[in-house]
Amino acid sequence: MPCAADRLLRKLWGQWKTHVIYVLGEQQACRFGVLRRRIAGISPKVLTTRLRELEADGLVWREQENSIPPKVTYGLTKAGRAVHAVLKDIEQIDL
Repeated sequence: MPCAADRLLRKLWGQWKTHVIYVLGEQQACRFGVLRRRIAGISPKVLTTRLRELEADGLVWREQENSIPPKVTYGLTKAGRAVHAVLKDIEQIDL
């Protein structure tokens, strides 16, 4: 059985995942369009896929209001906030 760090790294593996967590961690929560504007270069399809994967892994929560058009908000779970804190620490490393 892999260690906890290995399991986490496997969940974070994939283009844009850490970037999504980092951007979401810089605010309380945000809507899809705002998130897309803050992540330059990501397509809507890829962002949707990454958000679904991160939600399935318990790192991101999703809340939808039944309105027209639907209002969907995303944010980090407790585990996602912990990962964001680690990413902030890694940012301090001068390579």
